[in-house]
Amino acid sequence: MEITLRSPLDMHLHLRDAEMMKLVTPLTAETFSGAVIMPNLVPPVTTLEMLHAYKERILESKGEHQFDPYMVMFFKDYTEKELVAAKDHMIGMKLYPAGATTNSEAGVAQIDSVEHVFKMMEEMEIPLMVHGETHGFVMDREAEFMSIYEHLATKFPKLQITMEHITTAKAVGMLDRFENLKATVTLQHLIITLDDVAGGFLKPHLFCKPIAKRPEDREALLQAALQAHPRLMFGSDSAPHPISKKECCGCAAGVFTAPLAIARLAQLFDEHGCLENLQAFISDNAQKLYGVKPESKLVTVSKESFEVPTSYDGHGHKVVPMHAGETLDWKVTGVKC
Repeated sequence: MEITLRSPLDMHLHLRDAEMMKLVTPLTAETFSGAVIMPNLVPPVTTLEMLHAYKERILESKGEHQFDPYMVMFFKDYTEKELVAAKDHMIGMKLYPAGATTNSEAGVAQIDSVEHVFKMMEEMEIPLMVHGETHGFVMDREAEFMSIYEHLATKFPKLQITMEHITTAKAVGMLDRFENLKATVTLQHLIITLDDVAGGFLKPHLFCKPIAKRPEDREALLQAALQAHPRLMFGSDSAPHPISKKECCGCAAGVFTAPLAIARLAQLFDEHGCLENLQAFISDNAQKLYGVKPESKLVTVSKESFEVPTSYDGHGHKVVPMHAGETLDWKVTGVKC
């Protein structure tokens, strides 16, 4: 059994920078036609010059693979002149609540203090992407943020808002309430719950933010993905960290899934008898929602055993992927551009 996917897209990806970027970029570029690149570097990507320079570094790192990086700027209190200049060079603006996740200290402390920027973005048709968490109890942070999404979606009805890496049933429900809300969901949140992360021995390579939630949340996410909800897209949130930053006190948040994402998604959709919906989830929905037109890349995935490496090594880094050392039932067997 096999399936050929047309121009797979990853709508939420961390490539980091420097030597780490050189290691992980080809692992996405090999099988994905394009990806939305997160801007939370140190320092964050906040100017057009920084955006162009980062894109050039990504293109240099992708090797011979055909791959389009869809660039994003780190949200801040921009002027109208800055937004006009940047509009045609980015796919959207990413808002991080200050301190909510990795390298987000320069994020927004008070949402209502930047509503004038939202208004300009609405008028200019610049999409807003949001890491939707409060600073409350860790299991409730996304659910508590739903009222902010409701406020933004209502006050700015023409502003296209993406709820990034959703993890709760409440977030899934929001997709049917507001036409200007869409969402990405990760591979890990379709598979694991908090019990997988911390129910036994702590598994640092499954720890991410937002943290994995309850079984009923995973089930809601899974059903929406399997049915290819028209406003839900695949966004891996693949977030590489050196092994020294994961297997340590103060474990960094992030799950590295880029090299196995397509194979594991094929296995997941096949297990639930929904393989025919994978194309929409991994590409078609994103193309419609963002208006992107990726170059043709045909990726064939076959029902064959694939042993996930225990780590990916190179450029002075070692990164451990999800399912390290395990055997999957599907593997990528061909890529044609």
